[in-house]
Amino acid sequence: MRHSAEGWWIEEAGAPPPCPRLHGPTDADVVIVGAGYLGMWTAWHLLARDPDLNIVILESGLAGHGPSGRNGGFVNGYWEYVPSLAQKFGAERSIRLAELADEAIVAIGEFCKSEKVDAWYKAIAHVEISTSPNQDGDWREAMWGLSRLGIDDEIVELTPDQVAQICYSPEFRGAAFKPFGATVQPARLAFGLRAALLARGVKLFEESPVTEIDQHGDSVTVRTRSGRVHAGSAVLAVNWRTLRWPTFARELSVASSHIVLTEPVPDVLEEIGWVGGEALSDCRKMLHYFRTTNDGRIAFGWGGGRVASGAKHDPRLDLDPEVIEQTASTLRRFFPQLEGREITDAWGGPIDVAPNSLPIYRTSGAVHAGWGFTGHGVGPSNLGGRILSGLALGADDETTRCPLVEPKVKYFPPEPARSIGGNLIRAALIRRDEVDARGEKPDPITTAITKLPKLIGMNLPR
Repeated sequence: MRHSAEGWWIEEAGAPPPCPRLHGPTDADVVIVGAGYLGMWTAWHLLARDPDLNIVILESGLAGHGPSGRNGGFVNGYWEYVPSLAQKFGAERSIRLAELADEAIVAIGEFCKSEKVDAWYKAIAHVEISTSPNQDGDWREAMWGLSRLGIDDEIVELTPDQVAQICYSPEFRGAAFKPFGATVQPARLAFGLRAALLARGVKLFEESPVTEIDQHGDSVTVRTRSGRVHAGSAVLAVNWRTLRWPTFARELSVASSHIVLTEPVPDVLEEIGWVGGEALSDCRKMLHYFRTTNDGRIAFGWGGGRVASGAKHDPRLDLDPEVIEQTASTLRRFFPQLEGREITDAWGGPIDVAPNSLPIYRTSGAVHAGWGFTGHGVGPSNLGGRILSGLALGADDETTRCPLVEPKVKYFPPEPARSIGGNLIRAALIRRDEVDARGEKPDPITTAITKLPKLIGMNLPR
């Protein structure tokens, strides 16, 4: 098994040659820090608002090589959050946010079609499956909340027999069927977006880490080690590295997620009936998520990685043999038909976790920032690009007024309490998930610790 930092998606997609580093001064209408999905979709939507804009993107590494090119490739929406959002913002605004998220799912498919990007985009349902008695009906609170708002088709409960018709596993029970979603090959999408932006004249400087952002009046200067960009506004789209900016750091925590990938196993997929390509996950607090590839592999991920300490990069966010071993073991337990079949690749990456599991968009002077996708950024980052493009240009529209912009959220504690507490809760959640899987009751201490996020008003970890 190859256990690498970047993973199979990036290798399969074929990374393009790098763009040059930034050298010397340059000017822009908007400078974007970060060339992952959020930064690149922001540039795409800026051009949609004004094709003549001069846009510069600065990337510390290589575009699309971070979480955007390594994730599970699930393109999800926001319907499950509508009932709780409606209590704060009203039904109309909350439903409209979910509709905007669905529009983003469609927009990604339309982008792939119009730009001839073969990102394996497939409009497909997401099925959230119970794998233990304690997970049964985990989705009902959201389903019933939507029903009270007159929405009965965004989350539909499935019986175990109906789940088996989609994919059979001895571990699977009932499920929630979420009909509107998609999957992509994430690195192919990232590299396709990069190419489309370069073709439209966006200036991308790679291997150009930002060292400083200076605001002066109604403009901003962003500096790297060997150059600077003077612009009317700046967009900060750097995922977990938002922790480096004290203005936003208390509204962010960082965990990690890891994926294992099998050799092509089309015969196994045929045997278990998983031939429709549905995106699957379980209902654990530290959830497993799994999907198939175009060549008949199973990509199986687990959001149970470690919590990072501050803005310092911990190599275990990318490479964690202990987490990979546990992920592979669960894959084989879910699908015993894989006995004797090889797991060829493993990789991981950081997750930017928001206190309420939904992204946050804020403005500080001429700097506009977005973060906190909590492992669900493929579809919502397209919407995020619309939001940040509007904020950067001073627009007043339904995206810049949506509930994700300038929300009131709880602060995470400062370091080291944030990472120590986060890892304590992580360990308790893993213990509880394991006990649940055996049909047993957790001990009182584990139960108390796992209740902490809800008690302090944080919907963690997902």
